[in-house]
Amino acid sequence: MVAVDLLGQAEHGPTSPAALITTSEALARETLVEIEKQLLTLPTADVAGAAWRDYGTVLVVDSKEEAVREADRLAYEHVEVLTEDPDYFLGNMKNYGALFLGPETNVTYGDKAIGTNHTLPTKGAARYTDGLW
Repeated sequence: MVAVDLLGQAEHGPTSPAALITTSEALARETLVEIEKQLLTLPTADVAGAAWRDYGTVLVVDSKEEAVREADRLAYEHVEVLTEDPDYFLGNMKNYGALFLGPETNVTYGDKAIGTNHTLPTKGAARYTDGLW
């Protein structure tokens, strides 16, 4: 699921960033393997593969506090949090365009089913501007 969601962001364009921030080195390694596997059959692999190669990031951190710091530093337009403690991230994250908490709220569901057109801050702009508008 993590690999699918990362590639779902990467396929938006060849310069689209996607990042995994995790406290699990095993999850990081498994996700990298799964991304390569999915790129073999993904219809948008040419774009998603280029974006992942040039703008994909995997960060293994020591704590959820460090995960929040790194996510706020990146300030991505879409942030999906898969954790046992989603309320911690809701209460502590500041720099994002749209925040999706839990596996049933992935970006594809939320972004495509939200029902309205929207503009989200890109290229780190969430550090100094509001999110969904």
